[in-house]
Amino acid sequence: MKNSERYFENRDCKYYPCHKGIEEMNCMFCYCPLYLREHCPGTPRYKEKEGRRIKICTDCVFPHKPEHYDIIVKLLREGA
Repeated sequence: MKNSERYFENRDCKYYPCHKGIEEMNCMFCYCPLYLREHCPGTPRYKEKEGRRIKICTDCVFPHKPEHYDIIVKLLREGA
């Protein structure tokens, strides 16, 4: 896929690929803008630590799939 305003792939990044199993990785949302949402469309895991619930998105590839760009933008427009 060609880099555009909806898709950006940075193969020169020292962390690329940050997830395995994706052929086209959209780096536009390198840090997931949905991280702070309790309910997101991705597949996070949760861990209890010192009485707190911690969201772990290490294995989630939702923000990196090009076809999810519109969903992420829509959720951001709707607000928290």
